[in-house]
Amino acid sequence: MSEPLVTYLHDHLAGSVHAIETLKMMRDRHKNVPLGEFARELLNEIEQDRETLKHLAEKVGGGSATVKETAAWMAERASRLKLTHEAGDSLGSFEALEFVEIGIYGKWALWSALDVAAPADSRLQGFDFKHLAGRAEQQRLAVHKRRLEVASRALMREAA
Repeated sequence: MSEPLVTYLHDHLAGSVHAIETLKMMRDRHKNVPLGEFARELLNEIEQDRETLKHLAEKVGGGSATVKETAAWMAERASRLKLTHEAGDSLGSFEALEFVEIGIYGKWALWSALDVAAPADSRLQGFDFKHLAGRAEQQRLAVHKRRLEVASRALMREAA
């Protein structure tokens, strides 16, 4: 029988694969423009957070979540068809940013829950979950702002 904390951490590790691959795609598709630079900077932070999460999973005794991570990678590859919308970059970028924003909210929820659980579980000691939650909220707000900047172009009615 699986331990709930290990399962929870592995679920978030799998989700991080999807977010990282989405940001890599955005970075590569939007080279030398502000959206590409934004994706590159955010990608660096998200990869750091993923390393923290991997370290935490190892400390808790969960090891690697290879099967879930592989499934997430495959789902991300399939979603590229949607994110590379042929009617232009705007809708695909808008939806990619929305996905990333939702994922970051999930990461904030993870860090917040672990902060509450930490006093009762010594394996969670040594992590600054309040700081990590604050960082996630800053990331989410930055993505939200960028997503709204893209919204008018993405959702504009096409000329008949």
